Amino acid sequence: MNIVKDREWCYSLWESEEDVVWVDCRFYLQNPEQGRIEYEQEHIPGAYYFDLEKDLSSEVKKSGDGGRHPLPDPADFVEKLQKAGISNHTIVIAYDQNHAFASRFVWLLKYVGHENVYLLNGGIQAWKEAGYPTDDQIPAERSATFEPNIHPNMTADQEYVKHKLNDHSTVIIDSRSYERYAGIHEPIDARAGHIPGAKNYFWMDLFSEQNRWKDANRLKGHFKELTSYDEVIVYCGSGVTATPNVISLWESGFNNIKLYPGSFSDWISNPDNQIDTKKK
Repeated sequence: MNIVKDREWCYSLWESEEDVVWVDCRFYLQNPEQGRIEYEQEHIPGAYYFDLEKDLSSEVKKSGDGGRHPLPDPADFVEKLQKAGISNHTIVIAYDQNHAFASRFVWLLKYVGHENVYLLNGGIQAWKEAGYPTDDQIPAERSATFEPNIHPNMTADQEYVKHKLNDHSTVIIDSRSYERYAGIHEPIDARAGHIPGAKNYFWMDLFSEQNRWKDANRLKGHFKELTSYDEVIVYCGSGVTATPNVISLWESGFNNIKLYPGSFSDWISNPDNQIDTKKK
């Protein structure tokens, strides 16, 4: 796949007459309204805003199972897409401030069967650094027809992950920082550590100091130890920052990749599930 696109490619589409919809996914976990505020102040002209917790997730269950950011109901997500003018044939370009939330949107769009979706490399900062236009005009609600084609094989639930724990042809990837993976420091979840046997691939290692995705060759090198596996299951804390790893694996030529949407926050909702705190 070739999902991550440079700003020049994206700008050429912005100037074109093609059916293109821009999606702003900026979000801050510590301040959930900040992303929308920034969007309302300045965004790529014509962009629609998709909120992580309101549009890209469903409500958290009281029981805790499903994790902190359960996937949205597909019908609700499709309705939101249609109101942004996204049909099955629309070209969609998503961006944010750090790639995590735009990656969640891109993964979701792939999950419901839309193929023509891309990420702006470097996000809105790269766009602004190039001197490309922004404005504060909120686009009107539109109308489009989107026929979903859900791909359930793109996901893994808790039972599936448990079934694969001792399968030597499957590798499980933990996308969180090493401190959280190793159980040294856990600022969010009630238990610390990782799913037994998981390997640690911190999602922020995918980017350069300039907040750009590393090129395909560097990503292939980053994941070279995974090429012997038939299947890759990717998780994080709540199924958000795992998605940049999924996209980078796609970019590196991996095909059989599953996101565990509930991730560690879902895993620990079952007290019977084992947790490992061994250092790698």
